[in-house]
Amino acid sequence: MAAVEGPGGFWVFGYGSLMWRPDFTYAERRMADLYGYRRSFCIRSIRYRGTEVAPGLVLGLDADPSASCRGVAFRVAEADAVDVREYLRQREQVTGVYREIRHPVRFADGAPGEAEALVFVVEREHGQYAGDWSLERQAEVISRAVGPAGPNCVYLHNTVAHLIEMGVRDPELEELDALVRALDCSGRAAREK
Repeated sequence: MAAVEGPGGFWVFGYGSLMWRPDFTYAERRMADLYGYRRSFCIRSIRYRGTEVAPGLVLGLDADPSASCRGVAFRVAEADAVDVREYLRQREQVTGVYREIRHPVRFADGAPGEAEALVFVVEREHGQYAGDWSLERQAEVISRAVGPAGPNCVYLHNTVAHLIEMGVRDPELEELDALVRALDCSGRAAREK
């Protein structure tokens, strides 16, 4: 297993917007599976896709021993390691709802292998955790929420579209996307902004 840091830099696992919009320099990009966690809209967003008064929901990796999550592993070269780590902490650790861990990922792009990667998982004890919400409740919140980064529904729609484009199917997110579309999110979000 490759080390998360040391000679050659480190690996980082992306499961949401980081997959298609990493916004950092990387040396290698590979599809990978992370076991023991699932991707879900389990974090109340008070900064990007909602506000403190009207939170939205964003993705988190929620612990689930029977689950796995298909995402992207990026290898960051040693020369870029310090800058990339600082960038990731600024992007992911804004409110402390994510916990930074090291966890094995298995490459899923045809070539065997695995690496230990830097992964940001949801901190269940944090006040922004919303992991027990039904899909219907999630859809209602996402269809109305708007934050500085725009309507929450746009984040969901883009996530599902990019996952499908990358060949990653996530039935739960696709069902959530359909529920939000049925609520006419774009019009509601604009009217309630």
